[in-house]
Amino acid sequence: MSQILVPDDAGELAQAWAQVRTNLRESAGARLFDQWLKPIQLDDSGDADRIRLTLPSAFMTNWVRSHYADRLYHEFRAILPYVRAVAIETAPAREAPALVAIAPVQAQAPIAPAMAEPAALSDVERPALEPRYTFDRFVVDQSNRVAFNAAKALAEPGPVRFSPLFLHSGTGQGKTHLMHAIGHFFLAAVPGARVIAMSAERFMFDFVAALRARDTFAFKARLRSADLLLIDDLQFIAGKDATQEEFFHTVNEIMGAGKRLVISADRCPQALDGIEQRIIGRMAIGLVADIKAPSLELRRTILDRKMADMADANVPCDVLDMLAARITGNIRELEGALNRVVAYGQLTGETIDLDFAVATLGDVLRGSQRRVTIDEIQKLVSTHFDLKPVDLVSARRARAVARPRQIAMYLSKRLTTRSLPEIGRKFGGRDHSTVIHAVRRIEELRDTDREVDGAVRVLMRELEG
Repeated sequence: MSQILVPDDAGELAQAWAQVRTNLRESAGARLFDQWLKPIQLDDSGDADRIRLTLPSAFMTNWVRSHYADRLYHEFRAILPYVRAVAIETAPAREAPALVAIAPVQAQAPIAPAMAEPAALSDVERPALEPRYTFDRFVVDQSNRVAFNAAKALAEPGPVRFSPLFLHSGTGQGKTHLMHAIGHFFLAAVPGARVIAMSAERFMFDFVAALRARDTFAFKARLRSADLLLIDDLQFIAGKDATQEEFFHTVNEIMGAGKRLVISADRCPQALDGIEQRIIGRMAIGLVADIKAPSLELRRTILDRKMADMADANVPCDVLDMLAARITGNIRELEGALNRVVAYGQLTGETIDLDFAVATLGDVLRGSQRRVTIDEIQKLVSTHFDLKPVDLVSARRARAVARPRQIAMYLSKRLTTRSLPEIGRKFGGRDHSTVIHAVRRIEELRDTDREVDGAVRVLMRELEG
């Protein structure tokens, strides 16, 4: 049963608080103590076994809770074993002037440095999750289905089915999207959960800062109190021995407490050079899921999804087809290319068409894909339609030859950087207007003729491979 404070208890509590403040100043250092811990006031009006501490603002309250709640509890317990809880609260507005008057040093302290100090606050109280990166905006196909399903399973509230989840893929293929989606989903299901999302590089930066401030206790307590910890780009701590040591212990604590842990990297665990084997072993305990390079169909679907968000943009289907076919390995580059085409069109007032898109993107298209030659296209098309390569450059106009020739011209325009006259010359010295007619005809047929559309898709896929 709670014990009500009497004057003797109040004196004992005041002495304990004085000792706690001395200990905190020694461990935290004068600068951090003066800015964040010195303003704490002891409220002795409550129960003896429940310590109540107040601060003048909600901002400072949140920071102290995030960094020193456990430390304050243990400090009080070491002096007063009967203490069962330490509450950290914001003082009522009417008390604020008195607090400022009592602690003039805190009032004179520079405001900007104090606000900049706890970069961790937004991670804990308001995780820095990208609003667009949700499960319903993630386009799923065979290249990423396992990773997507694993991410959703880990984000579900209730018993943790596996942890950690290790996601790996090349740059710009969706692993960061999935990590943020996990955070959004879990917070929606468990609003009071503590979610921390950071890069491995930020983990290293914060750890080094804690070492310099001689306050690694707060760093450890903050991360290990998370219900869901998201660490992106593990490869960035390769070769950093001290950081890896702390990372290993953090992973152990999170896993041992049965909490959720998600880690990403650009390679599978076994291929991470410079990462300690014991960390790689912990990754293997959970589920390792890779995201493969996006297929042509997935890239095209992603562009359609992007267009749905651009109500004021008008980009023809042939331009979207060209982007999906030419930018093959990186979804981020693909979306960036579309944004660039739309922006240039709006800024110049020009109509967006195929020639405009190719001229606008220029080196982006040439650098994003391996070189496909017209000779390769002619050889593959002739094989597909059971013709001889010479047939495509001949003067024959039979439909069995003319249609494959038009498809080959269409693919040459889409998949190479050759000009219309150059393409015409490669097809028996034909005029550029013949190439334009062929391209437009195949575009029309792809909308109405499933056989032609299917053949074009198959040929594009093989040429990309």
